[in-house]
Amino acid sequence: MNTRKPGHAELDLDHFLPYRLSVLSNRVSQGVARLYQARFGFGITEWRVIAVLGRYPELSANAVAERTAMDKVAVSRAVAHLLERGLLLREMHGDDRRRSVLTLSEAGYRIYDEIVPLALERERRLLATLSAEERAQLDKLIDKLAKQGLPAMME
Repeated sequence: MNTRKPGHAELDLDHFLPYRLSVLSNRVSQGVARLYQARFGFGITEWRVIAVLGRYPELSANAVAERTAMDKVAVSRAVAHLLERGLLLREMHGDDRRRSVLTLSEAGYRIYDEIVPLALERERRLLATLSAEERAQLDKLIDKLAKQGLPAMME
């Protein structure tokens, strides 16, 4: 069904890469999110904070936001929620008393250690439709696009 009004620009979303990547990302993330929402009572943003700090401990909230390309306000809310639940620890950074760093608490690591295998299994099932060559090509293409500085390109 074509609902485009004549005389206006046309954008075929079904073939527009940013839209397609966003939809794919949302579908994949929501599939995993259902697992940890039901089991642990938190959403995508909290999980991403936990995932990043599980891999890269002692980051500031701003560094977590940068690494995940998530909104700083959303990360701040997620951090506050995770601190309240005792899943994160916040410590002042060395000489700079204004900068705090975040790490997972023991409870945070227990959740991290439980979710990681589930997330990896989801990834394995998602990629199972691709051959080894296609998976390698997909990795290469994603890396190539990421190195291009996409945020700057999209402005």
